[in-house]
Amino acid sequence: MSERTALRHAVADRAEMADGRPAWIRVPFHDGPNFRDVQSLMRGLTLHTVCEEARCPNQRECWDARTATFLILGDKCTRRCGYCAIDTGHPEGVLDWGEPDRVAQAVAHLDLRHVVITSVTRDDVADGGAAVFAATIRRVRNRIPSCDIEVLVPDFGFDSASLRTVIDAQPDVLNHNIETVRRIHPAARPRSDYDSALRLLRDARAMGATITKSGVMVGLGEAFEELVETLQDLRDAGVAVITIGQYLRPTGDARHVPVERYYTPEEFALLKSRGLAMGFRHVESGPLVRSSYHARDQLAKSRASVP
Repeated sequence: MSERTALRHAVADRAEMADGRPAWIRVPFHDGPNFRDVQSLMRGLTLHTVCEEARCPNQRECWDARTATFLILGDKCTRRCGYCAIDTGHPEGVLDWGEPDRVAQAVAHLDLRHVVITSVTRDDVADGGAAVFAATIRRVRNRIPSCDIEVLVPDFGFDSASLRTVIDAQPDVLNHNIETVRRIHPAARPRSDYDSALRLLRDARAMGATITKSGVMVGLGEAFEELVETLQDLRDAGVAVITIGQYLRPTGDARHVPVERYYTPEEFALLKSRGLAMGFRHVESGPLVRSSYHARDQLAKSRASVP
């Protein structure tokens, strides 16, 4: 069966929509002691997670497995992207230098073997918060040397010195999400830039990042061929690991762009196949996939794929 025919069949075989979403976008409910322990830990240490702030559909599953993606540099972003649920605000240059130690304490409490650390964008700070990223990496490394550290960084205003600050702290994985295809990028990320994001990923490799990673959302109105082009652009930039997931509108608020369409599991499988054929070490592709979803497994599979 050709790829085009498979896509037609996938669309034709879609399950009935439930609450405006396809039947395959359903999240099991988790509310066990692990979930409550993680919740209590975050509150007690005054830490934020992207799981909560970005309304991730996998929050309960991940917390029940005692994993979480730490959101540093506060909970107010200086940008206002049309797909993101994180609050926009003006932190006015204030940084919490106790945060790196508290993140390390939480990682130790959870006995993590792989931690993902991300942040809001802080255009109000000269280095975009890079020094806090570096401090957090080093505090976690000092306290739990065996823990792999993955950072999902903002663009730091595309300042190479800020990127180098993070790379010099030696994270195991450097992730920067391109989010969407070139044509849609200006609308989805009005204060970012598609080609500059690719350059950041290339520069990270040149600066010594062992594994670079990126992520793409689908369902914003892009064509399948545009997604393939974006995957190739990322591969050409040296990206080793790619995540592909369905965009889900966080709220019905006018600031959040609507979903143009829902991709089927078959379409995600096709995108994974195309990505692997391009030479990515690992492609995580599925309706509920997010950057940090099963991140430890993603890293293990990417390492195993190296001859």
